[in-house]
Amino acid sequence: MRKIYLLTLALLTLFIITACANADEQTEEQEELAALEVEFEPQETAKLGETVELLATVTYGDELVTDAKEMDFEYWLEDDEDNSEMVEATNNDDGTYSIEVEFEEEGEYWIYAHTTARDLHTMPKRSIQVSK
Repeated sequence: MRKIYLLTLALLTLFIITACANADEQTEEQEELAALEVEFEPQETAKLGETVELLATVTYGDELVTDAKEMDFEYWLEDDEDNSEMVEATNNDDGTYSIEVEFEEEGEYWIYAHTTARDLHTMPKRSIQVSK
């Protein structure tokens, strides 16, 4: 009986040690996962008819992403999202993606930077005020 008790105790201890080791490995793997980040800060204001560069820098962890699967800018005049414009960005091969746009009407424009890379998608949203 004592042998069975000791064997059960040994197996239980081994099980607990293995479970703890796996939990530590999972925590380390989760910490190693990097996030897809898009730094996108357009100028706050623009003049009507002025050419504005929209520029986004894409990173995955500490790595610049030079091969994003998708990088499109979508913009629209406030309260008119149904008439948005979607423009594929130029890949500048240095982790940045850009387009040039000229806004045709006064008002506040909203802009999404649709970005897909490393099997992740993010779409930061910013605004720009356009006036005469």
